[in-house]
Amino acid sequence: MENNKLFSTLNINNDTELKAFARRCNLTVKRLRFYAEEQILPSGDDLQRILVESGLTELQFKLKMGVLDSRILELIGEKYEEIAQLINEVNNNNQLNDNVEMEPNFYTDLGQLYQTDCLRLIESLPNESVDLIFADPPFNLNKMYESGINDKLTKEEYLRWTEKWVLGCVKLLKEGGSFFIWNIPKWNTFTSEILNKHLNFRNWIAVDVKNSLPIQNRLYPSHYSLLYYVKGERPNAYNAQRLPLEVCRHCGGDYRDYGGYKDRMNVNGVNLTDVWYDISPVRHGKYKTRGSNELSLKLLERIISFASNEGDTVFDPFGGSGTTYIVSEILRRNWIGSEIGPIDSIIRRFDDIQFHQEVINNIQSNKNVLFNDNTRHLRIMNNHWLPETLGNNN
Repeated sequence: MENNKLFSTLNINNDTELKAFARRCNLTVKRLRFYAEEQILPSGDDLQRILVESGLTELQFKLKMGVLDSRILELIGEKYEEIAQLINEVNNNNQLNDNVEMEPNFYTDLGQLYQTDCLRLIESLPNESVDLIFADPPFNLNKMYESGINDKLTKEEYLRWTEKWVLGCVKLLKEGGSFFIWNIPKWNTFTSEILNKHLNFRNWIAVDVKNSLPIQNRLYPSHYSLLYYVKGERPNAYNAQRLPLEVCRHCGGDYRDYGGYKDRMNVNGVNLTDVWYDISPVRHGKYKTRGSNELSLKLLERIISFASNEGDTVFDPFGGSGTTYIVSEILRRNWIGSEIGPIDSIIRRFDDIQFHQEVINNIQSNKNVLFNDNTRHLRIMNNHWLPETLGNNN
């Protein structure tokens, strides 16, 4: 019950006290645990029973729970001087140390990798020094990591930790810089609530999940969430990415009838949308270098290519297998990263950078074209249309 906001608000310190409180309120222990663990404000009769038993008013209860609706925020704004004075001492004691000096554990001509907790590295870096941030934090799904980190925090602990590193990253981002966060939708709904107060929302990108397993009594999970935010009105870098037209892989034929629109199609490909179906999970042993989920080179190539320029600085606080760093190196971006666990596998990937260069070259040869070479060959063999057969000079 330690560090739980609801139980702390109600002065519940152990299971015995929880059972007694539930009995007095005529609520089940299961119901109270649900509100506590999911950080959901009770409502209706449940709320009234809790207020009567706790002796709190609804406003007091909301303030202690940190649930601030628009009216409460207005009142806080009216009393800002008194409130600022009350919290000033606490705030001063929790200022980030901007003068922490750290040495990288691995570096290249373009990048620096630190084997440390990301919060320590974030504290050490200058504000507004990074052009692009990509973050793939632990999903808090009780997975085993080489670092031995606790991947089964309470919801409250996980969100408090998330807020710390997210706000730290916001400070690092230059005006016009881009921030991408990869997570499951559950957590990114909370992360976007944090970011909406500080950055400019651009997209919630849904990345299709291949072969995900159904969950009983829930909608079938079919996508990862990729948040895309910008600091300021518009991004400094936005290099349009186009995809080949999706066709039958056996004959090269169209999946749909484009009718009279064929001659209007851009020969450079189809505009990228906010739903990505073409990012496959890493399965081949040559690509996969750790036990937990690893992001594909294709995903990072796309993000880094369209949201940064050569010579820009990319920051990834959760190194994992080092995919962000490898792609940044190949695309001639400066990069900075941290990994709290072992970094040997990341270093080994740099020893094999030529292999990754070939993969990136192949990825880039299959974008910004309406049909790649293989598809063109299939379509010619099977007498399907091509832009030049329609007189398309776009």
